[in-house]
Amino acid sequence: MVPLMVGYIGGSRELPRRRAFYISLFFTLGLAVTFMLLGVLAAWLGGLLGGGTRLWYYILAAVCILIGLQMLGVLGFSSPAWLEGARQLVNSRGLGGAFLLGLVSGLVVSQCATPVLAVILTFVMAQRSGLLYGAVLLLLYALGCGLPLVLVGTFTAALKNLRALSQWTIVINKISGVLLILVGFYFLWVA
Repeated sequence: MVPLMVGYIGGSRELPRRRAFYISLFFTLGLAVTFMLLGVLAAWLGGLLGGGTRLWYYILAAVCILIGLQMLGVLGFSSPAWLEGARQLVNSRGLGGAFLLGLVSGLVVSQCATPVLAVILTFVMAQRSGLLYGAVLLLLYALGCGLPLVLVGTFTAALKNLRALSQWTIVINKISGVLLILVGFYFLWVA
């Protein structure tokens, strides 16, 4: 999401820092709304499908292990083309455009956010905690994802020339993949 944010805010012209902050904030709010709705949907589906049983621990373990393998490069998953195209349709600028782009990006998300999002949504489905629990948990996740985005968006002018951060993406993905696999084995052990 960081390249998307840098491209959206700093792609056409240099913005004042205050304006960049507000655009980043509205993007993050759009992302948070989508994540909250996904959390409510996951809690509703979990209640409908009988969350709280042992079977959900096995499902959660499988999701963690599969996504961990995907992050390690062993498996390859991709978003549907129509979902990727939805982000291209948002071409309006300003605060409203940033909010819309955040809403759509919450569905498409990114390589680093999607695996954790899938695990959290599966975890919400496995619980019997209700719709509010799903909404709040995903709101907290969105705010955790959004804080770095607001910082990056606010200081886009300073970060546009900083390419050294991209070399760490592969290392972070590998470490995260191993951690997700270990979490998957933990859920297998608990089940």
